[in-house]
Amino acid sequence: MHHPFTPVAAVPVDPRRARVHEEGWQSWSPSGAYALDAAPYRPTNDNWATVCYRPGVTVPEGAFQGEGLLALDPGDGSPVRLWAAPDPVREVPSIRLTRVGSVAQISADGPVNEYTGTDVQSLLSDWAAALGLAAPRPAPTVWCSWYEYFTAVTEDDVHENLRAMDTLDLPVDVVQIDDGYQSALGDWLTLSGRFRSRSGIADAIRARGRRAGIWTAPFLVDPSSELAAGHPDWLVRSTDGGFAHAGHNWDHDLRVLDTTHPDAAAYLTEVFRTLRTEGYDYFKVDFLYAGALDGVRHDDSVDALTAYRSGVELIRAAIGPDAYLLGCGAPILPSVGLFDAMRVSPDTAPHRRPEADDYSQPGQDPAEFTGAARQWQHGRLWTNDPDCLMARPAVETRERWAAHVEATGGLMASSDRLLSLDPWGVDTTRRLLSGGGR
Repeated sequence: MHHPFTPVAAVPVDPRRARVHEEGWQSWSPSGAYALDAAPYRPTNDNWATVCYRPGVTVPEGAFQGEGLLALDPGDGSPVRLWAAPDPVREVPSIRLTRVGSVAQISADGPVNEYTGTDVQSLLSDWAAALGLAAPRPAPTVWCSWYEYFTAVTEDDVHENLRAMDTLDLPVDVVQIDDGYQSALGDWLTLSGRFRSRSGIADAIRARGRRAGIWTAPFLVDPSSELAAGHPDWLVRSTDGGFAHAGHNWDHDLRVLDTTHPDAAAYLTEVFRTLRTEGYDYFKVDFLYAGALDGVRHDDSVDALTAYRSGVELIRAAIGPDAYLLGCGAPILPSVGLFDAMRVSPDTAPHRRPEADDYSQPGQDPAEFTGAARQWQHGRLWTNDPDCLMARPAVETRERWAAHVEATGGLMASSDRLLSLDPWGVDTTRRLLSGGGR
């Protein structure tokens, strides 16, 4: 529920030098610093507003807005200011800045605390450190199937790359199977026709001295899935009696698993316990924004953010404390304390510019913009995942993208068909996997 905005502060600024940092809602939401006369990145269609930004929240033209965090460097030598949610895992107010002449007017639709410091990134880093979280454990190095094969990945593709890691002497700890092994979103234990045995391929990975990883989107449900057909009572509803809408993707209008329903919670637990038993101990859980969408749940006493955190905690309990958990497409502040690593940017891509110039969409430019702006989170909230290295010759400006990934010092993952790499690609992949995230 969104409340009216009320004034928080009025800060004199130098309009020519001042900079404002907006923190976006989730992994893919644009986050970064802007001059006061700049136009911040906003959704360019309604679907992306749901899937990649804070659903149901619009920002007036000419205003800046952070979700739970907004920082201002007044540009006149006075201290940098940060306005932050007092209890960010339970309530994330929208914090808005508008300029009237040489004064920045700050307002919020919920309680905020104010902090001061010398520069924006240091102030954000100090705020994160004050949360008192344990330092994240070292991240494994990863090979991921996504950016070469996408949903067409086959079991044979994984085996080919597994052999290539040995041939090329690449220090890959985890071989992670991404989207495409499952028959439908929600039917995680039913294989697509491109895979023969989920446990069998995990065994093959482990036999070569590597760890098995797997992708899921645990809170999304395809309406054509067996789960949706057999258990419509497990899905979050809208206030008009239909199904809550999690956006359009994979050619479907997606639905949301209601983890406050005991049977749905038991099913999700079964999914992750099964995967863990089969030998998977690295889990990328994706499109997590869906678990925090407003809607009518089985337990109507639970708000959306509590339902989201409880759902992730259920997954952690099922996989155990030793398994590695990477979040993606996740509400940033409500995820604090839940993950080993977190995607902190939109998806990268073989190209630089995103579709429709929307900085929530795949592209190297938006991934660099938001990933660099969230560097303050690395080592304080979790290990940052800047998204995968792509080093094959067909990737546009691959040298620049590799330099960005390397500079983050975060989770290092390769996502090429390894036999397609030229000497530069092999050397770069080996170097980044040898030194990143450790």
